[in-house]
Formats: sequence, structure tokens, C-alpha cells
Amino acid sequence: MFTTLFLFANIIVNDNGVSDFPNIIENPMIELGFQERRRFDMPYKVFFVEDEIVTREGIRDNVDWKANGFEFSGEATDGEMALPLLQTIQPDVLITDIKMPFMDGLQLSKIIRERMPWVKIVILSGHDEFEYAQQAIELGVTEYLLKPVTIQNLHHALQKIAAQLDREKKEQENLKKLQEQIEENRTTLKERFLLKLVVGAVSSTEAIEKGQLLGLDLIARCYLVVILKTELRDRSEQFDYAEYQHVQQIVAGLVESNPDIFWLKKDWEELVLVMKGNIPEYLEEERDLLLERIKQEVQKTRYQLAIGIGTPQKRIADISKSFVEALVSIQNADNENKNGLNQAVDRGELLKVDKSAVENYLRCGVKEDFDAFFDTFIRPLGETALKSYLLKNYIFVDVVLSTVKLINELGGEIDQVVPELNSIETILANIKTIEQLKEQTYKILSSALAFRDSQTNKQYTRMIQQAKEFIERHYMEPDLSLSDVASQVNLSSSHFSVVFSQETCQTFKDHLTEIRIKKAKELLRTTSLKAADIAYQVGYNDPHYFSSAFKKNTGFSPIEFRLHTSS
Repeated sequence: MFTTLFLFANIIVNDNGVSDFPNIIENPMIELGFQERRRFDMPYKVFFVEDEIVTREGIRDNVDWKANGFEFSGEATDGEMALPLLQTIQPDVLITDIKMPFMDGLQLSKIIRERMPWVKIVILSGHDEFEYAQQAIELGVTEYLLKPVTIQNLHHALQKIAAQLDREKKEQENLKKLQEQIEENRTTLKERFLLKLVVGAVSSTEAIEKGQLLGLDLIARCYLVVILKTELRDRSEQFDYAEYQHVQQIVAGLVESNPDIFWLKKDWEELVLVMKGNIPEYLEEERDLLLERIKQEVQKTRYQLAIGIGTPQKRIADISKSFVEALVSIQNADNENKNGLNQAVDRGELLKVDKSAVENYLRCGVKEDFDAFFDTFIRPLGETALKSYLLKNYIFVDVVLSTVKLINELGGEIDQVVPELNSIETILANIKTIEQLKEQTYKILSSALAFRDSQTNKQYTRMIQQAKEFIERHYMEPDLSLSDVASQVNLSSSHFSVVFSQETCQTFKDHLTEIRIKKAKELLRTTSLKAADIAYQVGYNDPHYFSSAFKKNTGFSPIEFRLHTSS
């Protein structure tokens, strides 16, 4: 159509009816009032589809693509010819005429929208083709321009599209950064969670639930812990951090490929592996095969591994036992210059250690009773056993784990409460005698007791407040029980009952009754509801029991109370 030759306001049509484009605008940006878009990255790619050659070449050669942040990347005469080129070029913007032979602009747009949904589509349409506008809108085209299209209109459309692409690009960059940050945070959360898991600071239920949120499936029949410490084979050689990192990546790569192994960096040179399986013997075989592969890879470098191994445990709560064994094992391996692959703790001696003794002392003990506690704690082990370096380490690590568990429960940060534990390996290495074990144990437990005493009142105050708020929200539920409230504050029913009574000077039942009677009084004063209806509203299924409880607490029956307050 001849009208399509008038695409630009400044087109000159000669006597032969041929459209010329001689310097249409000497400086189009100045005349049309555009500010050059200064882009420091790659320009956006534009592809143009138009069956009329004069129109196609006119737009191609006279639009200042660069000034608007674009690059003219290709052209075609119809949709069918355009498709393979579009597939190769992968443009950001498609400008297409709507009426073309073989495959029109709408058909092309539909295919592109399905295959390249990111592409911005600009439709060029004559006035007599406006009935296609609705279809174009349904296809989600970005711009729908009516012919004749001027440079100004096209520049304006391009600027809008460029701004939209800029926003989307910025959003994608922000999203990518956010995803990276989330992944970093996720990694940090995983490591914190796994650290709590191996030191026994989370319950089995909490471990399964939190693990699932972090993508860690902990459900299995048995577990064991392995600690890997990377160190120079010849300590007189110069340490190379880049090489060391490479070795760590080799180890991590072998571990990450197994979904039944969870790992964390305990410090800059140690990895802690938590392995799970269904049969202890098979799990130990898998462990040994993995360690053999790791050792073979590490032997190709200047480094070697010290390996600490814990025995298989059947419960999540006992993963900490395997961790203790691995920690003591690797420390013993260091001191005796062994690789630790077949190192194991004497189970008979370890079973004599009363793990609950330390926890009980931390919860109820005082500093003045430390000597008596320590003597009672180690007496069952006997003098011969206490000469064992390995067993002394085991005892100390057990003290550390119990301390970590308590401080976590009280909401503290272990490195702030007991900063000495940041160098636990150094402490372990220096414990040679029972006196040294006692001295280090006293330091750790004294710090923990001081923190406990400073936090207990605050902890219970917050807990009781939470419990009261929960009761206030649910008092109208007839089946509200002590265990319901206790579970909300993460205490057993018996423990919560004692704490609640101590802190409020009334039992849970008395407090609940007090709340219900108070609410009943309000309803008796402010409404005309029957006593039976009020009973149901404040949590009583039996109106007679409600009347009895009301009279016991107020001295009046509900009806007498209403008459008394209204007179």
C-alpha cells in the first residue's frame, strides 16, 4: 500500500512515486528533543519484520537505534522467514507489520510469545487493520502503533521499551543478588543448624522439622559423625592458602554428591560430616569407602587428613554422642600421630560417664558445690581409666556439649558467654592431668552458671507473658489444657506447671478460671445474654458447672451478680 511509504514525517516522495531518505533529519535527537541514552552495557537487540522493502529500509536506516540504547540486529520480509533468524539472534525487541504474506504479524507474535516470552513486541498496523488490535492485546504486545508511523512516535515507543527493559534488567539483577544472598543465608542457617544438631542442642522433632525447611532429610535408622582435618604433610613447608582451599573443595566435592551426607565447616581447617543410613554395618562400609576415596585424592597434594570417627547411633538425639567420639578421636589421633581411620573410643569406659550429671549440675548447681560435683562425676571411672588421655578428652567434650545445649536453650551465644570455647582444640591438647581437666571444667561451668543465673528470671518472665497471652486468646475454648499452653512455650506440662505456679503465685487452673470469670462478669454487665449462653462463650460446656464456679469465685450466682451490678 502506498500509504505505508509515509512512515516518517520528513519523507520526501519524488515524482516517480519513489520514497527517498536523504538526511531525513540532520540531527534527529535535537529536532525531536531527545536526550541520548548513555548505556555502559550491551545495547538491546531489535529485529524488524516488514514485507514492503522501502518501509523496511527506511526504518532500518533512519532510526537512531544507538541513541535509544538499541542495536538493529536483523530483518525479514515475513513471519515465516523471520522465525529461524529470531531463533538464532534471540532479540530483545521485535517490530513487525501486521499484514504480510505467508505468516502475518499476529501469527508470528503468537509463536514468539510462546517460545521467547521475554521479547517485547511492537505491532505496526494501518487504520483499516485496527480490528486486529484486540488480538494483539490478548497476545500481550508491548506497543501497537498505527500507520503512518513517524520517527517521533517510533523513538518514543523505543524509549518506553528501553526504560521497561532497563527496569526488568535491574529487577533481574536485584533478584539474582537476592537469590545469592538467600543462598548464602541458607548455607549459614544450615551450618548453624547442623552445629546445634551435632552438639545435641535440638530435639529430634525440632531437628526433623527445621531440617526439612532447610532441605535436609534427617529421617533414617542410624547416624554417625566423621571429622576431617586438613593439614600439611610436612609442617616445615610453606602454607599456601589457595592450594589449601583447592584441597578443601576436593573433599567437599566428594561429599556433596551424596544426599545422605550433611556437612559443615567447624572452623577453617575442619569439616564435620553427618552420615545417615538404614543398617549400621552398611553405613560404616560407606563411610570407609568415602574416606578411602578422599584420602586418595588428598594424597596427590602436599596435604594429609586427620580423621576422627564416631560410632553409629540409632537416634537423632544421639548424634551428639557420635560427634563427641569423633572429636575425641581426632584429637587423640593428632597427639599420637595417627590417621584416625580405625580409631574408636572404648565403649565400655564411655558408658560409665553419666551424661545427665553435667546437665543436672548446670540446671540446679552452684559454683560452691563444684568440687563435690566433680568428684562424684568422675569417681565411677576409676584411677586406671582416668589415666587415659582419650577418656579425659571425652569427659571435657561432654562438659562442653552440655554447656552449649544450656546456653542455646537460654537464648545465648556460646562464643560470647564462654569465649574460651573458641579454642577448644587448644584446651584439649593441654589437658594432660586430672587437675588440668578439673580446672578447665570449672572455668567452662562457672561461666555457664553465671549466664544461667542472669537469664533465668528474664527467660521465665518472657515465657509466662507468652503463656498468659495465649490463654487470653484461647480461654473460650472448652478443651484448653495445661499441655496446650506448655507446648506453646516449649516446656513439658510438669515443668510448665511448676514454673507458672512459682512466677504467678497461682495454678494454671486457677488462672484460667480467673480469666473466664472476669470475661463472664463483663458479659453480665454489658449484655442481656442468658447465663447459659455466657457460659458457652467463656469456655464452659456445662452451664451448671459455670454457675457453681462463678458463685465460688464471686459469692454471687450469675443472675444475682447481674441484679446487683444493675441496681
